[in-house]
Amino acid sequence: MLLTLSPRWRCLVAEYLGSLLLTAIVIGSGIAAQTLSPHARGLELLENAAATGVGLYVLILTFGSISGAHFNPVVSFVDAAFDGVSWGTAWGYLAAQVSGCLSGAVAANLMFSRSAMTLSTDNRATLAHGFSEVVATAGLVLVIFALAKTGRSSLAPSAVGAYIACAYFFTSSTSFANPAIVVGRMFSNTFAGIAPSSAPVFVGAEIVGGVVGFGLITLLYPGITARVASTVTVAHDGGDGEGGAS
Repeated sequence: MLLTLSPRWRCLVAEYLGSLLLTAIVIGSGIAAQTLSPHARGLELLENAAATGVGLYVLILTFGSISGAHFNPVVSFVDAAFDGVSWGTAWGYLAAQVSGCLSGAVAANLMFSRSAMTLSTDNRATLAHGFSEVVATAGLVLVIFALAKTGRSSLAPSAVGAYIACAYFFTSSTSFANPAIVVGRMFSNTFAGIAPSSAPVFVGAEIVGGVVGFGLITLLYPGITARVASTVTVAHDGGDGEGGAS
């Protein structure tokens, strides 16, 4: 059963706040790991991955019933492709997600007495990193929409958190899998940052990954309806009544 419709502004605020907090968690835990475990890259990554996975679980539970807790333009546009939300809502989500990620980067930097915004110098633009982002993003889309199609969206908070945490380790790129968070992480010259020159490779690979994920879902789970798509990650309709309410 679909939840009560939320006004569009409430959905946009939820996406903004969720993206802000997600980015603050990713960057903040990266800074903390770098401070607490200096020069121990494996331990730093473990601490960063654990915080991100748990944080995603909590944030999806917190905001999922309002906006669907996408926090990721790829998820929003794939959802729109399946009529889970309208295209207008997806574009609105994109603006909220990018601005939220930028705000989250500022918040994380300030919490650790750093400059509010400092461009990262961490160059990550390699073929392996790009391919990793394709794999990570396609896998994320596959997990989310497979759960929706099989009526198990209630497992999405834990499944998405677990997938991203493990993808930190099985991908060389440490699984950004989110164009909005790539933008936010450009503005933190820390363990979790990414150089602006590397961002286009990551964003392009993530878009490709979203298309691949859409294709895999269409192939493996045919017949996804607007009603099914409206349960990504929990029942929602994007706050405008245009998609997912049929």
